[in-house]
Amino acid sequence: MSKDTVQDGLVVSMEYTLTVDGEVLDSSKDAGPLQFLAGYENIVPGLEREMAGMKIGESKDVVVAAVDGYGEFDEDAYMEVSRSEFPDDMEIELGMELGVSDEDDNHQMAFVESFDDKTVRLDFNHPLAGAELHFNVKVVGLREPTSEELEHGHVHEEGHHH
Repeated sequence: MSKDTVQDGLVVSMEYTLTVDGEVLDSSKDAGPLQFLAGYENIVPGLEREMAGMKIGESKDVVVAAVDGYGEFDEDAYMEVSRSEFPDDMEIELGMELGVSDEDDNHQMAFVESFDDKTVRLDFNHPLAGAELHFNVKVVGLREPTSEELEHGHVHEEGHHH
């Protein structure tokens, strides 16, 4: 099997632009190419699947349905939390992002959807839930992962922490 195409177990460097509803939401132009370890769900499944077999220098437009991206929008992914659960001196703002842990210590991101003096309503949907994702991707590099990267299942970049 040749190592010059995107395949599981290789580290892929890609330039990309993500467009949703005609608006560019994310692009590698600022931070430089994104590296990901193929086959380890480091990127949204629909994009990973479409990139398999691409060669260095090849680019592609990929449309990823919500179900293969950040999931369908879940009408039940809301939670009402008493204002007293939050620190008194914490300013709560609409749309602010909060890290929430449940009893099993699973961390989830939530966004403040609405609030008043007594209750804060949290939305656990990913901001891009339900969105059709339009990616333009270009493969700019392929390499073998280090044993540590394989063991951890993701790329270790200098000064880049997940």
